Order: sequence, then structure tokens, then C-alpha cells
Amino acid sequence: MLDAARATFAGDSRVEVVVHDLAEPLPALGTFDLVVSGFAIHHLDHDRKRALSGEIFGMLDPGGVFLNLEHVASPTEALHRDFLTRVGMDPDDDDPSNQLLDVETQLRWLRELGYREVDCHWKWRELALLAGIRG
Repeated sequence: MLDAARATFAGDSRVEVVVHDLAEPLPALGTFDLVVSGFAIHHLDHDRKRALSGEIFGMLDPGGVFLNLEHVASPTEALHRDFLTRVGMDPDDDDPSNQLLDVETQLRWLRELGYREVDCHWKWRELALLAGIRG
């Protein structure tokens, strides 16, 4: 993904690709109107997921938006196995690095951290778009 980002924005002086391990606290990068994450945060342990959402909140300008397109937990093991089958994966080959968490818990965390207008804007089985705005 980093190579694709570098290629897409090569020569664009407005874009800087920053490499960072999300398991570590975010560096001081300034403030933003929008922070988008796509299929990355679910690899972190649950405490780090919550802490990262708080760090992102602190980087957003008032009215700034956090969008997290994420792999989330199914409510049952049967639904999880069904999801994997539907996306063409053998359930026995499930990715051990996934640390999936239910949508409701993640939305509650965003509210507790101070985000407003928190919602799950789209969901299909274990794929969900979670969002909140810094008030």
C-alpha cells in the first residue's frame, strides 16, 4: 500500500507519505480536517485501538472527521466462518493477526472519546465504515 501511495502521489508536493507503526503512539503531524483508515486498525490489540482513536481525535480540527473502514467481529463463530467463505477464504486459513472487535463497542468508544455524530454508515457482514466528528 505504501508503494501504491508513493506512486500515486509522486511529484505532488502537497503529499508526504509517512511510515508509522500504529502499535506505537502517533507522532506529532499537525492537525487535519479528515483522517481515514482502511483495514489497518483491526490488527491492533483492543486497548491500542481505543487509544489510537483518542490520538486521532486530538489531531482533528474542530469539525474534523474520522472515517475507519474496518474489518469487525461477527456476533457468532458461525457468522464469522460464513463471512470468510463468502469472501473466498477457507475458514481454517483465518488470519491470526486479526484482532476483531464488534461495531457497538467501537462506536461507544468514539462517543466516550468525545466524537459526535458517531455512526456505522455502512456494513456488510464483517466489513464496516465507522465515523465520528470532532465537536
